[in-house]
Amino acid sequence: MANTRNIALNVLLKIENEGAYSNIALNNAIKENRLSGVDSSFVSALVYGVLERRITLDYIIRSYSKIPLRKIETKTKNILRLGILQLLFMDKVPDSAAVNESVNLAKKHKLQKSSGFINVILRNITRAEDKYTLPDEKDRARYLSVKYSVPENIVKLWVNSYGENNTEQLLASLNGRAKICCRVNTLRTDADTLIKKLSDEGVVAEKIPFIDNALYLENTGSVERLRAYKSGLFHIQDASSQLCVNFLDAKPRNIMLDVCSAPGGKSFSAAQYMNNRGRIFSCDMFDHKLKLISAGAKRLGITCISTLLRDASTNDTALPVADRILCDVPCSGLGIMSRKPEIRYKDDLISNDLPDLQYRILCASADNLAVGGKLVYSTCTLNPDENNKNTKRFLEEHPDFYGIPLKLPNGITRAFDEEPYEITLMPHTCGTDGFYISLFGKKASN
Repeated sequence: MANTRNIALNVLLKIENEGAYSNIALNNAIKENRLSGVDSSFVSALVYGVLERRITLDYIIRSYSKIPLRKIETKTKNILRLGILQLLFMDKVPDSAAVNESVNLAKKHKLQKSSGFINVILRNITRAEDKYTLPDEKDRARYLSVKYSVPENIVKLWVNSYGENNTEQLLASLNGRAKICCRVNTLRTDADTLIKKLSDEGVVAEKIPFIDNALYLENTGSVERLRAYKSGLFHIQDASSQLCVNFLDAKPRNIMLDVCSAPGGKSFSAAQYMNNRGRIFSCDMFDHKLKLISAGAKRLGITCISTLLRDASTNDTALPVADRILCDVPCSGLGIMSRKPEIRYKDDLISNDLPDLQYRILCASADNLAVGGKLVYSTCTLNPDENNKNTKRFLEEHPDFYGIPLKLPNGITRAFDEEPYEITLMPHTCGTDGFYISLFGKKASN
């Protein structure tokens, strides 16, 4: 019988010590230990629960421990996090199991001295009438940081940029698993047919109301095992990314550049809008990522995509003049914390260098746009320095470009005032990942 708590601990250690991605480390652990059903769900709940609430959990540890948090050994700290998570945030776990299994886990890892320390803290929590008290609300940034387990500097950035009401709703949306979305491969099927085929495999699929050929999926298990997936009837892509391609408005016979393409989802969607007619150059600076794009295109039956190895921030590689350019740049990823909760704990997440790199990519890409063409600049982050300020600067410094007002579909609303050519998608207003999209056109130079 699998020791689910030990599996969860090992995944958390991989993420913290080795910088592993949560989804990859967790999926690998589930496969290696042949977990299914209840065990798989429990391990996932433990891992994501700790990642989503780590600041809160550490705050609670500090309130019960005489030893400073920085001096508590990493394994011990993570066992405590797991124990407190089960005691305070998982209703179906008995207190006795949360305490005893945490102590046993410490002993299993030969942490004999720590096992007593863990036992005392967890038992003190079970006996306490008030398990913990949040910081004083007068220190609003710290209060929100501890309550929602997001670093104070991000809280302050969002309050200053989007207002306190937006920020609290945004913070509240981060806990819990984000919906799985897919794009119907219209080259091979249609939405209704795919919904039926997925239903036959036990997957619940529902149309996303604000974008055609997009579905929410439930009960997927491992997506790669599905016959519909193997047959190339869909690819996984959040609704925000699908909207991004929708605004680009790629047409059959267009020439398109996807300058930071990997893993290729936006290129795949654009190819379907183009009915697989025309040319898409999907670019990345790493060869192994280009192989992923090629493999995905092959599975979907897409033949109009060519991969190209290049650095998007330069113009060293000759490119054709393009009718459509998708400039989805590397970013801080603040919009996808519900999918990858460990992102919030990265050092230097709010970087001064990243907006400059993004701007160089945007400018280099724009050189290849045809007069009358369209360019989308996008990120999966929520930081005006990487988003609105970059596009404003671009238009100020490129007089032959202009913003094209976005035609927002029903169900998509703005969280705050922005220019007509841009939108910041937020989970609480749009039901998508946090995402930024802006649309530009090019006119003839005077």
